[in-house]
Amino acid sequence: QVQLVESGGGLVQAGGSLRLSCAASGRTFNNHVMGWFRQAPGKEREFVATISWSGGLRYYADSVKGRFTISRDNAKNTAYLQMNSLKPEDTAVYYCAATPPGVVPGRTGYQYWGQGTQVTVSS
Repeated sequence: QVQLVESGGGLVQAGGSLRLSCAASGRTFNNHVMGWFRQAPGKEREFVATISWSGGLRYYADSVKGRFTISRDNAKNTAYLQMNSLKPEDTAVYYCAATPPGVVPGRTGYQYWGQGTQVTVSS
């Protein structure tokens, strides 16, 4: 079992930056692919970014490519999402997720989820 807790959300003006953190506990963190997802009001949850256990593979949704950066520190059992050049359409609840061991990075296969952190971007 893996427990995930997100932090770092808040209110920011368009063009600003935020860094989300996802602290993991439970099983060995570096065996798991980590991902970030988001859900805006009235919309389905969507994939944002994912990172392999080593950090060597990273994939992003087209909507955030070039603006967001996913990273991880296995020594601290923490994953991050650096969000720059934020837009009002980035407003959503952001969720951290982890796969079972052995899964390749992608948009599916996530078993463990955090409770989410709100990001609001004002225009």
